[in-house]
Amino acid sequence: MTYKSLPDEMLLLYLRTGDEKAFREIYLRYWRKLYAMARQKIQDVEVLEEIIQDIFLRLWERRGTLQIQQLDAYLFTAVRYACINHLKSIMTQEKYVAYATYHSTEFCCDTEEQLELDDLINAVEQQLNTLPEKTKTIFKMNRLEYKTVKEISCKLKIPERTIEYHLSQAIKSLRVYLQDYLLLTVLFSYFS
Repeated sequence: MTYKSLPDEMLLLYLRTGDEKAFREIYLRYWRKLYAMARQKIQDVEVLEEIIQDIFLRLWERRGTLQIQQLDAYLFTAVRYACINHLKSIMTQEKYVAYATYHSTEFCCDTEEQLELDDLINAVEQQLNTLPEKTKTIFKMNRLEYKTVKEISCKLKIPERTIEYHLSQAIKSLRVYLQDYLLLTVLFSYFS
């Protein structure tokens, strides 16, 4: 049997049973088209390759549970949303950099405020270092690299619920620690 002559519907049926040859045919049939579509929105070749690879990886990992009616529509929609998420992530990072740059110039003028900010950053880093390695890694990917739960899940190959658990643990830990830290800072400044 030659897979090249099979329609998408048959390839999907074979894919659901774990047929690697069907998956390979889907990949060969669509990767160039998906790449060309994504290339219109994103110029970075490494990012493009990662987006396309992630889409096919998710297709393979979820082959038994996906309810796909039209393979081409599913794949092109997945690429569109992946590109949108990537662009949103870049815009968020740019906004943060602009905000941080603007506000860092405000803080530069006041040495005391800069020292307080440095102390706070050090306190956050110290608390992060007390967290389990996986929790710390997930928190940094989410809050510093602006990766979504889904992106982290795909990258680390662990369930999204696990990612959410680690994020909530990190936030709880930081909230308690920083609450105590800020209280001590206020008391110290009051008595000095």
